[in-house]
Amino acid sequence: MRIVDEILVHNEKFVTNKEFVQFETTKFPEKKLVILSCMDTRLVELLPKAMNIRNGDVKHVKSAGAIVAHPFGSIMRSILVAVYELNADEICVIGHHDCGMSKLNADSFLGHAVERGISEETIETLKYSGIDLNRWLKGFDKVEDSVRDSVERIKNHPLLAENIPVHGLVIDPATGKLDVVVNGYED
Repeated sequence: MRIVDEILVHNEKFVTNKEFVQFETTKFPEKKLVILSCMDTRLVELLPKAMNIRNGDVKHVKSAGAIVAHPFGSIMRSILVAVYELNADEICVIGHHDCGMSKLNADSFLGHAVERGISEETIETLKYSGIDLNRWLKGFDKVEDSVRDSVERIKNHPLLAENIPVHGLVIDPATGKLDVVVNGYED
């Protein structure tokens, strides 16, 4: 059976058996926190457990590497919506050790894209359209530096009030240990 078909079969049982009741909450985060974390599969259950977060406690935004790549992109918009429309009072950027973004490079990425059917012509068109694929597809060397960069981009956004603390943490995906990189209360 295909993946989405399996999901839909499960979902029908989930709804019929009213398993959703245990997850009922409001759209407003109970702990008034918005988290930006990496989309790494190891963090799906580990991160909430390591932070004592349950369903309904936080707004959780995910991106590859917990990176805010553009100050007016969808990640930053989501963070601002969590603050101004959904009553989050603090922001926490959480990167992790052994992140796939630390190994990302354009040549390898584009090679995989070609293997999956993207034409060389499309890649060349993008390059000659003013898109710097090497920059756009560049990872980072140190997760702590990447977290600091995202914290700074968020903290200095013209639409973010100065009284909103922006924290930066790094989690170990093997143990769940959190290390503080930026303490938003001290800035």
